[in-house]
Amino acid sequence: MWVTPAGLQYRAATARAEAAADFVAAVGDELEVRELSADALLEEQPAPPDEYAAHLVRGVEEHHDEVDALLRKFSEHWALERMPAVDRAVLRLGAYELGWEPEMPTAVVISEAVELAKQYSTKDSGRFVNGLLSRIADELRAAPPE
Repeated sequence: MWVTPAGLQYRAATARAEAAADFVAAVGDELEVRELSADALLEEQPAPPDEYAAHLVRGVEEHHDEVDALLRKFSEHWALERMPAVDRAVLRLGAYELGWEPEMPTAVVISEAVELAKQYSTKDSGRFVNGLLSRIADELRAAPPE
């Protein structure tokens, strides 16, 4: 079966994002609760995490304040601290990718995040993640005026 380059990019991105989300969902709040750095947390894992997962964890940590500010700005009537932990982790990954990983296509970032939220969180999480990341993408990745 022939797969287009875009299809291969999507499959690779999805595999990386799933590995990253598994890792970040499991330990994302540990950075705050245990006051560990991303590197310290990565080092104490029983097996080395996927390279892209480690990259995302470090990126979310490095831009934590900006990522959380974006989520607070666009999460109409939702306190970040009251969101389910998995939603918060997936949203942090998606917001980080939208803001600091410009080579990752917007549709891929949002689609992956929605699928992860549906798979690992509540029944309404997919719609919530889609709406929030779409609003963030509209601001961060809007086409420049002509």
